[in-house]
Amino acid sequence: MGTHEKTVGASKAIKAIFLVCGLGVSSWAPMVPFAKDRLQLNDANLGVLLLMLGAGAISMMPIGGVLANRYGSRVVMLCAVLVIALMLPLLLIINGPILMGAALFVFGAAVGTLDVAMNAHGVQVQNRYGKPIMSSLHGLFSVGGLLGSLGLGFLMKLGLEPIVAAISIAVLLIIIVFWKYSALFDRLTEKAAIQEFSLTQEPGTAKSAFWLTGSVLFLGAMCFAVFLSEGAMLDWSAVFLRENRGIEEELAGIGYAAFSVAMATMRLLGDKLVARLDSRKVVVSGSLLAAAGLFLAVCTPWLITALLGFVLLGLGAANIVPVFISAGGRLKDVSAAVAIPVITTIGYIGQLAGPAILGFIAHHYSLPIALGFTGILLIAVAVAFSVKKSI
Repeated sequence: MGTHEKTVGASKAIKAIFLVCGLGVSSWAPMVPFAKDRLQLNDANLGVLLLMLGAGAISMMPIGGVLANRYGSRVVMLCAVLVIALMLPLLLIINGPILMGAALFVFGAAVGTLDVAMNAHGVQVQNRYGKPIMSSLHGLFSVGGLLGSLGLGFLMKLGLEPIVAAISIAVLLIIIVFWKYSALFDRLTEKAAIQEFSLTQEPGTAKSAFWLTGSVLFLGAMCFAVFLSEGAMLDWSAVFLRENRGIEEELAGIGYAAFSVAMATMRLLGDKLVARLDSRKVVVSGSLLAAAGLFLAVCTPWLITALLGFVLLGLGAANIVPVFISAGGRLKDVSAAVAIPVITTIGYIGQLAGPAILGFIAHHYSLPIALGFTGILLIAVAVAFSVKKSI
């Protein structure tokens, strides 16, 4: 098999891994009510417990990059998926809150490790492939997220017990990762891809293991702002629609659904868009469109315009993070194995801690003002990236 055929095979395989990650992570969401009832938690205690998942993800992201660099990202991805598959059924049966917190930390750590390894692998496949694939990779993650959030409930509707449904999803994850494992780049192929890409760079630009550079921190800050907008939709869109637009509680999730479908659709189409336009135009126009969507949602009094605003936010924000991660893999002075974990970690801090910041603003002012603040951050991303001369 020639190099091009191997690269095409690897691109299909890494797409499957992104789908697996989205499916595994989102399968936890339908389990939350079961955990709350089983452990007899109030909302405050549940919130503290849920933080353990984010803490595990953030703590392992930098380590995941080191492991991927040392052992090869496909080995790390395989181990991470196996841990995720093992933990999913356990999350439905653990009875003690302390053990549940520990299990969520391990689950989150596996998710964070997988996220870093699959993004690093995707960048190397993209560099060798010679055309953008990162948007479609993140699009398949979003598709996996939609399938996972619905899949557990669908299996239970078919008559399966929750634990059997969770085991079924876990088995599916294991089958996919073993099926695609051999098609992923091994460690030597990854190293060769990195060396091939380095030959295209200017002479004398040796890759460094030092991450505290202006370019890495800049991309991380940009990811922080965009991930914050995604976290705002996940945690606050239903509250906003219920309390500020009068929608029934049972239908309040429609806002996040509209946002998610728009984002997944745009990411699946995003590679052609990035190839046709340069990345700077994608980031600037996308940020401005996302900000306009947020302002439309909070500044008009109608439900239909709020939903339209969430759709515009999903369309605009969809391809920004894939562009940033691709840029992190092409930095002249920092290794991708170092830069990508740092950039994604800073971004996920925005997704996890950002909604808490918005809650503080909403408590002292109002939720529409808090969401409007997110729109201002997106405008700042557009301005900063438009004036940045180079990454």
